[in-house]
Amino acid sequence: MELEKEINKIKERNKKVEDDKAWETSWTRRVILAILTYIVIVIFFYVASLPKPFLNSIVPTLAFILSTLTIPIFKRIWIKSRRSR
Repeated sequence: MELEKEINKIKERNKKVEDDKAWETSWTRRVILAILTYIVIVIFFYVASLPKPFLNSIVPTLAFILSTLTIPIFKRIWIKSRRSR
């Protein structure tokens, strides 16, 4: 009986880990991050009285999204090099 409880705990934990990983790699998360990043940058540019805050906020937002898209690539390379040691 105790072993069954432990197995169920492990299964629940694994499911949570799988859900967290799915969220981390989801396009929903990436789109939300892009929108929130854009809004924050627009507000900053507007408060700083920079010209065309709505247009000029696109470049830093795209740079941020590009960096989040390339991180998994570098992660795979890092893991591969670490395993080959």
